[in-house]
Amino acid sequence: MEEKEVMPIQDMIYEIRGQKVMLDSDLAALYEVPTYRLNEAVKRNVKRFPLEFMFQLTEEEWKNQRSQFAIFNTDTRKYKPYAFTEHGILMLSSVLNSDRAIEINVKIMKIFVQMRQFVLSQTGTNEQITELRKLLLLYIDKNDKRVNEIIIALNNLIEKPKETKKIGFC
Repeated sequence: MEEKEVMPIQDMIYEIRGQKVMLDSDLAALYEVPTYRLNEAVKRNVKRFPLEFMFQLTEEEWKNQRSQFAIFNTDTRKYKPYAFTEHGILMLSSVLNSDRAIEINVKIMKIFVQMRQFVLSQTGTNEQITELRKLLLLYIDKNDKRVNEIIIALNNLIEKPKETKKIGFC
């Protein structure tokens, strides 16, 4: 694959419905085929793509994705996109029989593996976050009164500044 890619593959992986997915238009761009051709190939082989491999975004999900990422704002398609999970992308390689599709699928699978290895290497992260959350809540509990008093004092200073005594002859 050429090094002058417009967008790295990692940036084309989104989390939708709690799953890491890639959209049909991004996959089509990587495979260098029109999106409608990719979707035609999928529809001809629909039995290979159960819901856990591929799903169509709802109107709300599509609006949310378009508002989060500038790249979607230029997408003027009539239909909501399809999202492919890792398994769905693997299945695409059996449906799209080209050297380019095979090359891209291998790269995508390597990225999914790297992402999974990174997540698995982060042992203790959830426990650490939970512990930090507990400490923060405990700190807020103990210091809430002090923080509140400081905020009240600052607000009082802003609202009615303290009058200063005049020194000297007036």
